Amino acid sequence: MAIRLPHIASSKKVPKGYFAVYVGENQKRFVIPVSFLNQPLFQDFLGMSEEEFGYSHPTGGLTIPCNEDIFLDVTSHLN
Repeated sequence: MAIRLPHIASSKKVPKGYFAVYVGENQKRFVIPVSFLNQPLFQDFLGMSEEEFGYSHPTGGLTIPCNEDIFLDVTSHLN
């Protein structure tokens, strides 16, 4: 059973103003607002991703190497 937050969705199509990231060991896909890119907490995720994968991501999309629960907790605090 998935937890849906108002600003995080899982979807095949990515609406304008959003982008997809893959999170956790199972590479769960989340569609999040591009405004998160300006948030220092999300920038920490980007730094983790760069350290782990560089600029070559296995899924072809942005992969965030952290637990899904942590990702959901952190992003639930972003506006």
